[in-house]
Amino acid sequence: MDAKQHLLDEIISRRQELVALTQELIRMPTLNPPGHGYLEICEFLEKRLKSAGFETELVRATGTPGDSGKYPRWNVIARREGKYRGQCVHFNSHIDVVEVGLGWTCDPFGGEVKEGRIYGRGSCDMKGGLAASIIAAEAFIALFPDYAGAIEISGTADEETGGFGGVAYLAEQGYFSPNRVDHVIIPEPLNKDRICLGHRGVWWAEIETKGHIAHGSMPFLGDCAVRHMGAVLAEMEETLYPALAERRTSMPVVPEGAKQSTMNINSFHGGLEEPEEEFTGFPAAIVPDSCRMIVDRRYLIEENPQDVAQEVVDLLERVKSQRPKFDYELREMWQVAPTMTAKDAPVVTSVARAIGVVMGRQPEYVVSPGTYDQKHIDRIGKMKNCIAYGPGILDLAHQPDEYVGVDDMIESAQVMALTLVDLLAETDEKD
Repeated sequence: MDAKQHLLDEIISRRQELVALTQELIRMPTLNPPGHGYLEICEFLEKRLKSAGFETELVRATGTPGDSGKYPRWNVIARREGKYRGQCVHFNSHIDVVEVGLGWTCDPFGGEVKEGRIYGRGSCDMKGGLAASIIAAEAFIALFPDYAGAIEISGTADEETGGFGGVAYLAEQGYFSPNRVDHVIIPEPLNKDRICLGHRGVWWAEIETKGHIAHGSMPFLGDCAVRHMGAVLAEMEETLYPALAERRTSMPVVPEGAKQSTMNINSFHGGLEEPEEEFTGFPAAIVPDSCRMIVDRRYLIEENPQDVAQEVVDLLERVKSQRPKFDYELREMWQVAPTMTAKDAPVVTSVARAIGVVMGRQPEYVVSPGTYDQKHIDRIGKMKNCIAYGPGILDLAHQPDEYVGVDDMIESAQVMALTLVDLLAETDEKD
């Protein structure tokens, strides 16, 4: 039997193992925020990978945003050297999941299997991809024990809140340096026949409008910060949103609506703080003297990053020129430029060949509407040979009744394993 076909069959034979591993990962509620259970899942992965011959390391991202004694930011990195010198292929998956939200019809941390799907928060984004990469690596090692180079697998923190306690920290410590790693595959759920080359840019900021507190029965003695923010919103609707809708990119962003510039209002806080749940009284009669809004701006590779912030500043200044007593403060939170790996990069061509073998068709090349940890591998690690490829349907991420298809995980694991053959196995054969 052909060695590659033997490898594909070996992964199929590990179907139940793949399902069980995914279920175990889902049943660890690694909710972020605040960052529950990071050490538990890292120790679980460490034990699993050590049994497959990996050398492992647990790394706490001390001092990063969110890191505390109660919620430490733990990461696990595993590396297995081959028999000969060669390149290193790194599979990076984030271990955190977003809040559950409403609308579930099954246990979000139950890992229920139904009609070929595994349900649960994080099943699609991205514990199914993590499990698939582990099964792929273990099957490859079993059948190609004399490979050249090294395989790395990491489980990292905080991708859902920017990745600063995970991949960003590790990149700063040199774990994604081109001197250590040659190829990075991030098993995000972009669909099994797609190769994701990169993502749009992101700029987060908090806008605060300021007023003057007074009694609510005499608002004329105060200055309402919420009304000032209403004027900001009106100006956004009238000028900014139409301008963003006109901008289009040549990047192959999916879905179609993300081919334009966008801005989401992430949160809005004005006036009194929300009372505690047990409180049964009524609010006080005040004029709010502060209103805060967080904006999440996604921009295109054709846009100048400096212009993204300046555009909002200019908008605020226009409002200020039109409203007496208008005062504001703009606080930039974080910004990451767009990134896109070349279609002829080595990891791209290897994964594309593997998709052709497993699925009998050429891949679709896409760009993600939102950022993921490639931003840190590119920006800090200076590693350009990086893509996202993994099982799962992108639209299911962060949704109720999130699931990942078992067949999709099998085929994605086969693609990952064949990519390891292409990049690490001692063979000149190319399909």
